[in-house]
Amino acid sequence: MKIRKVVTIIEEITTEGGRPVTPAARVAIVAAVIENPWAGQGFVEDLGPGIDATASDVGALLAPAVLEALGATAEAYGKAAIVGLNGEVEHGSALIHTLKFGDHFRDAAHATTLLPAVEKRGPAGIIFDIPLKHITDATIRSHHQTIEVRIADAPHPDELIIALAAASQGRPQQRLADFAPGQ
Repeated sequence: MKIRKVVTIIEEITTEGGRPVTPAARVAIVAAVIENPWAGQGFVEDLGPGIDATASDVGALLAPAVLEALGATAEAYGKAAIVGLNGEVEHGSALIHTLKFGDHFRDAAHATTLLPAVEKRGPAGIIFDIPLKHITDATIRSHHQTIEVRIADAPHPDELIIALAAASQGRPQQRLADFAPGQ
């Protein structure tokens, strides 16, 4: 895995709807800008070798880093794969939709639910939203949220942005009930 850079973003919301948020709602994102392991190879039928060479390493890098940046227990989490213009969306999906990647985060966060994800292709500076859900119960509506991310100089055409996000709580001032049967 060739890493060009790692970017850490921390958001802390202290007021929402004109009311204080106590404790402050924290969201952390850690993103690795890496070389696309399939760059320059044309259409690759078997993505397995690239997955084996990259997915676990990038998961092992990002999972502890995002939890450290959060500085609190994670209650919600999500992931992203943003592919440079010379790649395929499938390249990003291949790296983040494998237990070799996701289990690093699930294990570190003591999570059991599926990691919600965004995958897209775009130019450097593309804006993307990482969806977040509760780490153990996807029916808890308060933790259904998104965090917007932009890295000004990434991804280059032959790069990927692989990112993890973690939140210390649900949406500030949330007032919706949990999902019930039939909703």
